[in-house]
Amino acid sequence: MIDNLLRRGLPALALAVLPLLATTPATAGPNIPTAELPYTSYAPTRPATAPAGAPAALAPLPLGEAIARLPIAVEHREGYKRDLYKHWNRGLNPSDGCDTRKEVILAEAVDAPQVAAGCKLTGGSWRSAYDDLVVTDAGRLDVDHFVPLAEVYDSEQTPWSPARREAYANDQASPDTLIAVSAASNRSKADKDPAQWLPSDTSYHCTYAATWVATKLRWDLAADENEHQALLDLAEACPTTTVVYEPAQ
Repeated sequence: MIDNLLRRGLPALALAVLPLLATTPATAGPNIPTAELPYTSYAPTRPATAPAGAPAALAPLPLGEAIARLPIAVEHREGYKRDLYKHWNRGLNPSDGCDTRKEVILAEAVDAPQVAAGCKLTGGSWRSAYDDLVVTDAGRLDVDHFVPLAEVYDSEQTPWSPARREAYANDQASPDTLIAVSAASNRSKADKDPAQWLPSDTSYHCTYAATWVATKLRWDLAADENEHQALLDLAEACPTTTVVYEPAQ
């Protein structure tokens, strides 16, 4: 859980050990009180390292160099339907009764919620990175596809198979593809790319740009001209931000 929170831009004493994404220093987050109610323990199932047989992660790249690796192509939205990307599936641990969405929410909790039968969540707290808000009701969280599903469809260089689309829509092998954020911020973002929308928390912009680029590189997705330029503009403002990505199988 701690490793995952570090990637979301939370303050940490050991930022130097962050394995996937090193960014410019973020401002300190809010102090979140520990929940008073007792809760069942829950061990996050999102892996901190790649599964056996996965390709090795590449060396860190400056953000500008990572952006240069993105293919540039015209978007193609015709034929898109959200249900082309099957989600949520049964998650990494089908026996826990939690689907992918709930597993992400549990893994990203700052204070763990109680988990009842049917993966019903009560209590807990989360920090929404997009707007730097503390959320204390899991029902007010959305699990966002960092690169929205419609944007993925636009950016596929060749049409993906149903299995690859499902793999993206439920990707927990990387801590970057899915993120639990406030419902309001996610719905403000909708299917927009960085040329059209950025988080209201400006201290998160460097991390946001790096995570967007890492996710597109991980899944071999293209960028359109406006998106590419917006990312380059962000890179100029984030000179020490680096990107590490692990190509999806």
